[in-house]
Amino acid sequence: MNSTFKLFSCMLYNPVNRLHTCAPILAWSKPVLPMKFINYNKKVYPPQINGEEPRPAYICHQKTNIKYSPKKLWYIASFVRGMTVDEAVKQLSFVNKKGAAYVKEAILEAQELAVQQHNVEFRSNLWIAESFGGKGMLIKGIRRHARARFGEVRYQYSHYFVRLEEGKPPEDYYKRKPLTPPQQLDIWLDQMRKRKIINSY
Repeated sequence: MNSTFKLFSCMLYNPVNRLHTCAPILAWSKPVLPMKFINYNKKVYPPQINGEEPRPAYICHQKTNIKYSPKKLWYIASFVRGMTVDEAVKQLSFVNKKGAAYVKEAILEAQELAVQQHNVEFRSNLWIAESFGGKGMLIKGIRRHARARFGEVRYQYSHYFVRLEEGKPPEDYYKRKPLTPPQQLDIWLDQMRKRKIINSY
């Protein structure tokens, strides 16, 4: 039984319901939450050798099923990458967008978890190493149109992921050393030589 048939059966047997209120209720069944990103906090590293560069502490945090478009969230998530936590919170306080409040709240929650659960000594000594969004659940509803027609309404939700790292941020987060033409050719040739036809010898 598909959702459209459930919707019309819901309306037939209960005429008090309206189209715009009946559709979203049917979709709230089992929201699937992402768990892979948050499990990076449980990773255990081997002991470091004397003289090895100390591994900075990090904390992964996520805010799930935000009532916000994933496309709009991308701009805010990209905006704070490479900033210190204090600078990101300060900048987001002046961004006049609904998503900025969600991102700011997630960063502050991650900062608090870093101090309480991950032995970070100074809460200000953190910077945003990763910041990105993803698609959450999508609720489909219908809207009444003229002449007994219907249109589809999409209620979009999104997830926000952030990873804070201990230490000072890099001078330029996006700076990459440009490759020379011979180096680009070597990379391209290496990719071409690694090609393989499936089920061949």
